[in-house]
Amino acid sequence: MLLSRLIERWGAPIGATVDPDQPLGPVCTDSRQLAAGALFVPLVGERFDGHAFLSEAARLGAQAALVQRGREGALPPGLAAWLVDDTLVAYQELGRLWRQDLRAPVVAVTGSAGKTTTRELIRAVLAPLGPVLASSGNENNDVGVPLTLLRAGAMNRAVVVEMGMRGLGEIDRLSRCAEPDIAVITNIGTAHIGRLGSRAAIATAKCEITAGLRPDGLVVIPAGDPLLEQALARVWSGRVVRVALAGSGGANSEAASTTTAGQALPAPDAIGQLEAEGSVLRLGEARIPLPLEGEHNARNLLLAIAVAQELGLDAGRLDCLEVALPGGRSRRQSIGGITVLDETYNASPEAVLAALALLQRQPGRHFAVLGTMLELGEQSLALHRQVAEWARELELDGLVIVDGGPEGEAMLTAAAGLPRLRRVSNPAEAAPVLREWLAPGDQLLLKASRGVALEQLIPLLELAA
Repeated sequence: MLLSRLIERWGAPIGATVDPDQPLGPVCTDSRQLAAGALFVPLVGERFDGHAFLSEAARLGAQAALVQRGREGALPPGLAAWLVDDTLVAYQELGRLWRQDLRAPVVAVTGSAGKTTTRELIRAVLAPLGPVLASSGNENNDVGVPLTLLRAGAMNRAVVVEMGMRGLGEIDRLSRCAEPDIAVITNIGTAHIGRLGSRAAIATAKCEITAGLRPDGLVVIPAGDPLLEQALARVWSGRVVRVALAGSGGANSEAASTTTAGQALPAPDAIGQLEAEGSVLRLGEARIPLPLEGEHNARNLLLAIAVAQELGLDAGRLDCLEVALPGGRSRRQSIGGITVLDETYNASPEAVLAALALLQRQPGRHFAVLGTMLELGEQSLALHRQVAEWARELELDGLVIVDGGPEGEAMLTAAAGLPRLRRVSNPAEAAPVLREWLAPGDQLLLKASRGVALEQLIPLLELAA
């Protein structure tokens, strides 16, 4: 992209002239990482103002900068700058302009749970196309999405962008920035229900992913969710592919076959079948070894395969998928002969239930350490009770609840009857309990919202091994 595109958008720069035929350099929002020839975008937050580092950017050889109106006084002599109303909005516009020059298809992913896992599964299934760029870490917000887009280059054959949200309007902005060719919604759950109030509102927020979707684009969703179908129908009239796993809800569940108005839901376009004790996914004639355990991950893989097929790939050739997830997600390790399923990164009720189901299918005795799930609002106590009831129904051999508040009390009451049940206030207090209970061959699940910091328990278990 040439600097002429910036001139077309924001007019001539102040401070110095630029060559409109010069290519735009790397875009950087952190002066500590700025290299010579980069465009500096000083972002403004509650506790920081990047405009304070404009002189440092000039000293390091910045190509130019974007400067928020009213902060021109911080601009050093000789540094070209475009004046904008809001540098964050301008940063997103830069991402959109860059994306419009990309020839590679852009895939956007959102959902209440499984976004990152599905993002990585899509990256894996698209690998035969060539280099695939995907969001890293938590690059799923107003800053992370344009950052991902601006990293994409001519060598990339596809770009996968994760989109998160905490309220209405956020995914709308991200979708308009990314202008995706394919949009994937993993599910509609209860994460952030404390902010949005209902699953219906969450469905509306997630369907904002269609705001920037190309008119000839595709939406990929799980089949059988009336709320998702109704929210999607209000904003999207284009193509939709629905996937389902045989025997689990959307594929053939009578309870999920109609909307609240009694209208029949569309049938799935693709139904997968788990085989070989849940280690192989069958789709038509294709048999694909599961790179990640669990029915929920099989369903996420179906979403990814739908993306691959839209981009011309044959599901029958996806027989050796390599998926590397960030820490705290579907991570399995052995500590002193005990298998630990590390799911400490985050938690929603749906994700906890899926993790418990996966735990229950493992050999040996089953133990879990569950912490609180945050941002559930008025439904928090009921949802924590539901999770604990499920743990009791699965007949776990032991459960440690990490929470000293009302949610912990609700879980303790609901799980009554388990052979081993303990409630503690923090992760460190769980360690001696587990040392007392566990033996080689046992299976241990760790699951809680990120704020609980349940990952602190792992080194304590390693010390005792």
